[in-house]
Amino acid sequence: MEIGYACLTIGVDNSNFKNITKKNLTKENLRIIIKHNLRSLENIIVYNVKNNIRMYRITSDLIPFGSSELNNLDWEKEFKEEFDYIASIIEKNKIRVSMHPGQYCVINSPDEDVVKRSFDDLRYHNKILDLLKVDYNCKIVLHVGGAYGDKKEAIERFILNYQKLDKNIKKRLIIENDDKIFNIEDVLYISKETNIPVVYDNLHNYVNPSNKGVMSDNFWLKKALKTWPSNQKMKTHYSQQDTSKNKGAHTKTIFLKPFLKYFNELDVDADIMLEVKDKNVSCIKCKNIIIKNIEKSALEKEWSKYKYYILERNQNDYKKIRELLKEEKNNLALEFYEIIEKNINKEVSSLNGVEHVWGYFKKVADNREKNFYLKKIKEFEQNKAKTITSLKTFLYKLANKYKNKYLLESYFFDL
Repeated sequence: MEIGYACLTIGVDNSNFKNITKKNLTKENLRIIIKHNLRSLENIIVYNVKNNIRMYRITSDLIPFGSSELNNLDWEKEFKEEFDYIASIIEKNKIRVSMHPGQYCVINSPDEDVVKRSFDDLRYHNKILDLLKVDYNCKIVLHVGGAYGDKKEAIERFILNYQKLDKNIKKRLIIENDDKIFNIEDVLYISKETNIPVVYDNLHNYVNPSNKGVMSDNFWLKKALKTWPSNQKMKTHYSQQDTSKNKGAHTKTIFLKPFLKYFNELDVDADIMLEVKDKNVSCIKCKNIIIKNIEKSALEKEWSKYKYYILERNQNDYKKIRELLKEEKNNLALEFYEIIEKNINKEVSSLNGVEHVWGYFKKVADNREKNFYLKKIKEFEQNKAKTITSLKTFLYKLANKYKNKYLLESYFFDL
């Protein structure tokens, strides 16, 4: 079983993706952005390898206007060397990648122009996976689309239009239950008519349950498993409800107690794609928690990334984790992460974290930088939240300017 995450990263230097507007769309600008995005993808894949993450969803925004005639650059040819190199890392390390077109990829639309653009979008996603030379275990995830006033007719239109897709796209396509219209029963019906594998989403099923009522995740996962070819590994989507927001909103992090309940009760062999706001952070946490007798060094590595984030929220918990990691035993993961989870949704309460991070720069900063820092410190009591945001933005710029890799790879600036 593999556990993965989607698209973006936290605490991974040079891993952001850029886009471009129609106004600035030139061949040269496209070249610059595509080169940047492929370098970011390479950095993310390398990071995943270092952290034993073998499952990753690639952003649809990798190539700006990749499915549009507005992008008239022969980008697959121009950047073949870059794609080949990333492909070699993926192949060597057996990383399962996937893609997930956005909300405007709707093949069951009654508008033929929308369907045509959706087909083009699927060809673009398939082209990316082909350029990365991955097998058909690497999938393109798709929602069924809209109901357009007649859900039954919309399902039949999906089935009809699916038959018109390119053969290679059909080999990659999997369909997911959504949180508004097409529940898991609907998707299983479509699968029965088309042989498309089903990816089950637990939170979508919670928000938009089947007509059968409340059934266990295992009940639906076993049904979904039957839709997959025997030579391919089923994948499933896992997320948790943010109770402070509307139904369907993902939590900031994956909380371990409900995840462990889900994981321990899992009765099928499936790879798990986490859908969560803190991306790779939760992925590493979930991977660590299922390792029996995880070595303390792995948690110490994690602590180096979390420490200033915790310090600015709760100094007592900061001290508690430091003492915990001094204990002469392994398997401290659950206790370690539970202390961190207590602080995930807390506001910053002090300048402790900022002051510790400033310590990396106070001897190298120039006078202008020192004066700006001291000015902001004086402002803190008048407007805490605004001052903290301004200070962290300032410190992030210093970390980049002075190339402080330790801080740039921490979670202090991004969580």
